[in-house]
Parts: sequence; C-alpha cells; structure tokens
Amino acid sequence: MIDVSKLTIESAHDHLIKGDFTAVELTQTYLDIIAKKNPEINAYREVFVDALEQAKQADIKIKSGKVGSVNLLTGIPFAMKDNILIEGRIAGASSKILENYKASYDATVTKKLKEAGAIFLGRTNMDEFAMGGSTENSAYGATRNPVDPTRVSGGSSGGSVAAVAMDGALAALGTDTGGSVRQPASFCGMVGLKPTYGAISRYGLIAMGSSLDQAGPITKTVADSEIIFNTIKGKDKYDSTSADSLFTGKEEKLKLTIGVPRHFMKEGIDVDVLKNFEETLKKLENAGHTIVDVSLPNIDYSLAVYYVLMPAEVSSNLARFDGIKYGAHADGKDLLEDYMLTRGQFLGKEVRRRIILGTYVLSTGYYDAYYGKARATQNLLKKDFIEAFKEVDVIVTPTSPTPSFKVGEKASDPLSMYLADIFTVTANLVGVPAISVPCGTANREGKDLPLGFQIMAPHFREDILFQLGKVVESVR
Repeated sequence: MIDVSKLTIESAHDHLIKGDFTAVELTQTYLDIIAKKNPEINAYREVFVDALEQAKQADIKIKSGKVGSVNLLTGIPFAMKDNILIEGRIAGASSKILENYKASYDATVTKKLKEAGAIFLGRTNMDEFAMGGSTENSAYGATRNPVDPTRVSGGSSGGSVAAVAMDGALAALGTDTGGSVRQPASFCGMVGLKPTYGAISRYGLIAMGSSLDQAGPITKTVADSEIIFNTIKGKDKYDSTSADSLFTGKEEKLKLTIGVPRHFMKEGIDVDVLKNFEETLKKLENAGHTIVDVSLPNIDYSLAVYYVLMPAEVSSNLARFDGIKYGAHADGKDLLEDYMLTRGQFLGKEVRRRIILGTYVLSTGYYDAYYGKARATQNLLKKDFIEAFKEVDVIVTPTSPTPSFKVGEKASDPLSMYLADIFTVTANLVGVPAISVPCGTANREGKDLPLGFQIMAPHFREDILFQLGKVVESVR
C-alpha cells in the first residue's frame, strides 16, 4: 500500500509522472483507507463507485504525455462537500429534503477540477445546508475528529476536512460562509482557505448566504491550497459576483507588517489558544516580520451583524425547498399545508431556527431595526479593514477561540455554538481572503488537539496569505 500520510499534491504528481505508482493504485489506497476509517469518522456520505474508472482515465492522460493534457491535479483524489454540484450525482446538502436530488449540471469549481483531471472519491458529510460549526447538524449523524473521535471535526465542512485529516483524500473542497472551511481545518490540523468574495465562482453551490458564501480548498499544506486555488479561481459568466483578480502587480515584500487586533482578544479565549498564538507571533517576529497592534473599531459587532444578515439570506435562499419542483414532499390538504408539512418534516431544527430568525429580521417593522442596521454596520466594518490595510499587510487572529470540543457538548446551546465563529465571520462580512494554518496543539485528556492561526489579507491578495502561511508552517 502507498504511504499517503506524507503525500502532497506536488509529490504525488511527481510519483505519478515517474511511474512510481498509478492513479488507479493511488485511488485504491484511499478507497481502502475510507473503508477502514469512515465507519467511525463518518466523513463521507457516499463513495463514488466509478472512482477507479476516473483514475483509469487519469492514467491514460498521464501516459499519453500530451502537452496541456496533464497538470498538477491530474490523478489527484478529491473529496467534495455535499453542497457542490456534480452532474448526475446526488447533492443532498446533508438534508432529508434533498436526500435523492441528482444534480443536473456541474458547479463551475467541479468543471474546472474535472478539466484538470482530478478524481472525485465521493461526497462528504456537512451541517445541513451548511448551517453549523460542528457537523452535528447533519441529518446523517456527526462527523468525528480523526485526531480524537470523541470530539467534533468542526463545521460546516467537517466531512471534507475529516476526509483529508484521516488520509481518506489528498485534498477536498468545502464552502465557507462564516468560517466553515477555516474552523474545521483548525480543529483537525489542516490548511483551510476562504478566498476573496468573487475570486471563485459560486455557480453550482447550494446557496446558504449568497453575499457571504465561497468555495475553498482543504489541504495538508499551504502550497497545495495555492495549487487548487489557482486552478478554480477566475471570472465566470454564470456568476455575476465573480471577478478576475483586481491585483495585477508582482509586488512581493519579503518582510511583512502583521497587524494584531488585541483589543478583540480579551475574553472567552482558551488560555492555551492565546498562549500558542502569542508564541507563533514571536516566531514570526524572529523570522524578520514586524508585529504591530491594529485597531478595528467596529469588529466587536461582527458576530451580531453576521447572525442577522446570514439568517436573512437563509430565509430567502431556502424558500425554494418546498417539495414542489424537486426534493422530498409531504401531502397536505392544500398548498400551504404541503409547504408546512414538507418543511417541518424534512428540514432539521437548526435550519428551521435560522429560517424563522431570518424571516423575522426581514419582516415589516423589524427590517430597519435589525437588517438595515446590520448592513450599515457591515459597511463600517469594511471601512475599518480598508483603513487597517493601509498600515499593515495582514491581520492575524486565532482561527477558533478553543480547540475542538466534545461531540454533544454544545449541541443544546446554539448561542455557545455561534460564539465559536467569533474570529472567522468578519472575513466573510468584509469579503477579504483568509486562511487557517496549523500552528501547534493544546493537550486535552492526553490528546494533542490541533490549533489554527488565521491570516487575513486585502481583497484578491491570496498571494500574501500563501507567502505568510508557508512561513507559519516552517516555524511551527
């Protein structure tokens, strides 16, 4: 069996080109690991029966040696989150209401990975419709953390992250609306990227919050994240919010000015998380980078703003799931009862909670009081970041205020679960790119639980994230 524990995309590519092993052999190794580990971890909702056939096609491309037919992702096994459409395959968003829905087209990110020759191993578990931070809101059971299966993998892309962390895929795609790639990456010791809003097409993603959602890669290294990002980024005619990078220069500063919003990190942070964060800052300073305090006057409001705007968009986006055109359906005595029975029976508790909250903040008499004020505060947050980035190259925080928590620990306390998003939601609200890079561990009950270091950069400056992320990797 191939030892996949140390493989990266680049090293796997080199082995495939040299003929050390084939894409079929590599894929079979991952399938064997999935068969062994997935029953406990529950990372995959479905393993695709044609994975080996995809691998055979990749081997044909590799052996042909045709210029342009092979790139770094040809023959690389991927896991795909259950809300990213792959034509002809079920895309259920881990919800009973879409249990048997088959996608009629490819998401743009799917299409680009297919063109690159990537192999799709299967679709991964997630919080239902991406609503949650632990993957406990899946209608098909929680995904467990491969580092310690008594703990959560994080969410909502917990299945995608766990698939990579358990060596059940070399890379994965997730989606990030308020931290759903970065937080589970932090919990499981992986690299998770949330690109600039618009850098990657949202076409073919099952929408949660349309002004916040972004697809992003989950990998073992920053270099792998960069390879995937460069493959799937770019303007898409099917997504009017997508854009070509506005940054066209080649400017690269060898030493960066790193801003730290310490005024935002006073309460509710685990002692070990804060200690590790400060140790990482010291290592970056020793590597020649400058650490300064930075002020973000309105950042204290970010979590409240997010939990007004996101449910409002949820209530709008999920109106389409009514059991009439597609998805599960329950019969009532009239159309209204059809809607009520279908949504009440096939949507989970957290999804219904957010729909109700979003409908409330958009309703007559409350729109200005809540939604209008949240939008105005969001604009202030954007201005804060524009001003801050005039003084610093990046802004850094811990990715999560705590290490991974126990399965069931926060399940009955939604507010506690929401507070876990405190460091990640702001990047989505202001649209800037952010990456979580492993930076150490915290010992709990004899287990070394991974911690993440979050880096945020100006719009379309993913290059800076990759630059500093590689430094964090090298000094940890």
